[in-house]
Amino acid sequence: MEMTLRWFGTGHDTVTLKQIRQIPGVTGVITTLYDTEPGEVWPAERIRAVKDEVAGAGLHISGIESVNVHDSIKIGTADRDIYIENYIKTLENLGREDIHLVCYNFMPVFDWTRTELARRRPDGSTVLAYTQKAIDALDPESMFASIKNDANGAVLPGWEPERMARIRELFEMYSEVDDEKLFCNLKYFLEAIMPVCNKYDIKMAIHPDDPAWSVFGLPRIIINLDNIKRMMKMVDDPHNGVTFCAGSYGTNRANDLPSMIRALKGRIHFAHVRNLKFNSDDDFEEAAHLSSDGSFDMYEIMRALYDIGFTGPIRPDHGRMIWDEVAMPGYGLYDRALGAAYLNGLWEAICKSQNS
Repeated sequence: MEMTLRWFGTGHDTVTLKQIRQIPGVTGVITTLYDTEPGEVWPAERIRAVKDEVAGAGLHISGIESVNVHDSIKIGTADRDIYIENYIKTLENLGREDIHLVCYNFMPVFDWTRTELARRRPDGSTVLAYTQKAIDALDPESMFASIKNDANGAVLPGWEPERMARIRELFEMYSEVDDEKLFCNLKYFLEAIMPVCNKYDIKMAIHPDDPAWSVFGLPRIIINLDNIKRMMKMVDDPHNGVTFCAGSYGTNRANDLPSMIRALKGRIHFAHVRNLKFNSDDDFEEAAHLSSDGSFDMYEIMRALYDIGFTGPIRPDHGRMIWDEVAMPGYGLYDRALGAAYLNGLWEAICKSQNS
């Protein structure tokens, strides 16, 4: 495996490439063109400029997260082929720059949902958190307003203000989309892009829905092993795979994370490894990566990835805000650096125990 860190780009991230380069064992970044709109073609010269900037810092681009999928594709509107063609052009431009991994999602309206961005934990750190009780008390249009003051001035991925201003319109657009139609629209999209993925060896790694159940009545399909298998079977191509995000699949406690990893051997292209602490089945908060700080056995998760021969990039996912750092919630430097060191330590111990 390769240890990486997500980086939103100069001007969009409080964490610098110089700092990432100093985290022991981190050799690559997962990045994006953060100021592009869904459906827009990524210019080759901009991709090359970011690639050169990362290389100049002694790192390399291990993958892209995300090339966002336009709502017309997810909904299946008459103009979706225009946006699929633009997506294909972006993939071609990435492939020509020797970038071979794209993490994306197919979630309607909200890319992810949390009800708190700064829940204070007993140690004084703050974390992202979710409680169904808070969701049940909100209407969707109030969602962004309820948390934006805790964003530390950052533009949250999937929660861009201009998108949040269209919440009512977006819900109306998705009103006829259920799980079955969303699956059909995903199949249409994947069938259209697989030829270019095969040409340039681009692994498409779909990110799970977060949390792994319906929120505000919206369809959610990438939530469990059965649905992942359905997604892979309906477009049976090795480039059609998954981002195994422990913190997203793990929101549903019925998901056995190590077993899921072993069942997906060969189709996990990317891994997000993080921990959650549950207060009840529908009230959870993000924790330090250390197993004892949350509800997941991080050793067993890393062991399962080792057992399937996983060689792709891993990144420590959302971190706590610690040591008075001010950054995009979940994406500060300090706790993610600790997470990377911890996960690397687990991996080294597993490797040595298996080879002794």
